[in-house]
Amino acid sequence: MRIAFYAPLKSPHHPTPSGDRHVARLIIQALETQGHEVEIASHLRSRDAKGDKERQVRMKKVGEKLAARYIKKIQNKPEDQRPDIWITYHLYYKAPDWIGPLVCEALNIPYIPIEASIANKRANGPWDLSHQAVVAAVHQADCIISLNPHDSNCLPKSIRNWTLPPFIIPDPIIENRENWSQCRKIIAEKYGLDPHKQWLLAIAMMRPGDKLESYKVLSKALRGLPDLSWQLIVVGDGQARSDVETAFVWVPNTKITYTGQLDAEELASIIPACDIYTWPAVNEAYGLAFLEAQAGGLPVIAGNTGGVPAVVADGETGLLTTPGDPVAFAAALRSLLTAPVRRRDMGKAAAEKVEAMHSLVTAGQRLDAILATSRKNFIEPGLPLFDYAQKKYQ
Repeated sequence: MRIAFYAPLKSPHHPTPSGDRHVARLIIQALETQGHEVEIASHLRSRDAKGDKERQVRMKKVGEKLAARYIKKIQNKPEDQRPDIWITYHLYYKAPDWIGPLVCEALNIPYIPIEASIANKRANGPWDLSHQAVVAAVHQADCIISLNPHDSNCLPKSIRNWTLPPFIIPDPIIENRENWSQCRKIIAEKYGLDPHKQWLLAIAMMRPGDKLESYKVLSKALRGLPDLSWQLIVVGDGQARSDVETAFVWVPNTKITYTGQLDAEELASIIPACDIYTWPAVNEAYGLAFLEAQAGGLPVIAGNTGGVPAVVADGETGLLTTPGDPVAFAAALRSLLTAPVRRRDMGKAAAEKVEAMHSLVTAGQRLDAILATSRKNFIEPGLPLFDYAQKKYQ
């Protein structure tokens, strides 16, 4: 199928890296594995971080003009060159879609948001115009695809909601996992680590708010483990770096290493060399780093919040603790630091789960099945809906 793709929060071609841009690119790659042709329909960034009503009005007008321009361009193309489906990635009140719904109505094609949420508390407030746009877009949608099951709770029951487990490209990490001892030797030499101690890994941007709070919870938890032999590797950087370092100022330099921000190749080497992935995940959506860590054979210790349970199986591939509770987090850490066999078993289960359920190819197959179901139902709405993913009529 030919797919028009739009990410109102941040275009996949935006120059600044972020988790949102990364996921948008992954979705496009997953679609392309199944032979779909994906075109970026617009690069408009509709984000309004402050609840500026005038900005929302301006964005609405800009979106309407861009929609009209896109509709005209497509209508001048032959039928076999027009999009079959429109996909909008990450639809919420701070980044509404002012373009897609208008295009889909004019071109008579399905409108499918991936990762959409409705925050009813924003009604009649500073973001009311954007909120109403999101509500209208969701009700127009032929279906919604949710990466985070937590978002499904706030969607209308009348809208068909498919789940798409979060996914990554695990291959580079898997390759290094299979050469674990060599990776560990290289990382130990590069950062001056003791290969005989257990390495704890945390990967996160250093910014104020939930990220900084997670770092603080991790610091408090580790403070309760003075009798155990561990070294912490922190991967990340950002404007709150000094605050993060202050939180860990009590940790001896021999027990903590700051690598700064690493690229994908460097991450693929450092992850399999470690022993446990640790991140309190305060108000975390789901976190692709959890999947990357598990692909590397690491058990995960995280806060049981948001979409984290969708990627970490508690008691199987890791341990989930009470959100924001450093005492519970320390207890979970202690339980794995003192049980190497259990830790290795969890790491093995984690790697197997990621390869089976959270890979790019698996996601592409799931997306292909969902789109086939939605497209068929759009064309022939009077027929029983066939769920290609479950292989049965509904």
